Amino acid sequence: MSPTPTLDDLRREIDEIDAAIHALLLRRTEVVQEVGRVKPPGRPFIRPGREAEIIRTLVARHSGPFPLQALIRIWREMVSAFTRVQGPLGVAVVCPDDQRSPLWDNARDHFGSATPTIAVNTPMAALRAVSEGTATVAVVPWPEEDDNDAWWRFLVSPDPKTPRIIARLPFLRQTGQQVGREGGDALVLAAVPAEATGDDRTLLAVEVGQDVSRGRLKDVLEAAGFATLQLRTHHLPGGGGAVHLVEVEGFVDAGDARLDAATLKLGESATRMLPIGAYATPITLPKG
Repeated sequence: MSPTPTLDDLRREIDEIDAAIHALLLRRTEVVQEVGRVKPPGRPFIRPGREAEIIRTLVARHSGPFPLQALIRIWREMVSAFTRVQGPLGVAVVCPDDQRSPLWDNARDHFGSATPTIAVNTPMAALRAVSEGTATVAVVPWPEEDDNDAWWRFLVSPDPKTPRIIARLPFLRQTGQQVGREGGDALVLAAVPAEATGDDRTLLAVEVGQDVSRGRLKDVLEAAGFATLQLRTHHLPGGGGAVHLVEVEGFVDAGDARLDAATLKLGESATRMLPIGAYATPITLPKG
């Protein structure tokens, strides 16, 4: 029968575990540096899809009394730190009047407390920061129907340098948790491609003439095979039609045949229709 360990024995074991964790972090850093060396030039070092898959794996595998939220917070700090090993990472967060808010907190939780983060007053300022290289990613409020500034209409461009929606925050949620603006619900944008994870939602931007109602657009998209979830509308000045932001289930890339089918159905009324990004569906945990 093994003797009962003493308090000193247990503390020594904890010290050994801590040393092993630190050694593994150093080894992981070396591997990340090697990834940076072998990765083809021009490949993005921000991988939103892979990050989401890692978190999903952790959630599925976790057990025991250690708080899951704390585990995910640790991993998010690690992921952001390792990202900065490969290249610059800076965040522009919409935080009017520099007031810290749930959106700011969600951005810091996701990108890490040591990642350079700046507050800006508007979504357009955040997007400019990305375009000008002041920031790598922008964190903007989830679009609402009463938005005065429909920033997403400026993403309607096939230019690969145009920022794209790549994530939604917070990624880890609890049942009953407040969402929307008051809860810091946000989208993350960067000049990198969105990635499919197997459980995603896509944002489509659709420019149409004034003769296309929201109801007709929804019917056309669903007839083409899309499952529509939400729809936001920005009316162009002078009665020149509208730009719709449509959230649909699944991952949609620019070559998806359903886009062509819907565009064909709308005929000359459709000016442009393209995905402006996608995000991995957030995880919702039960209470308790």
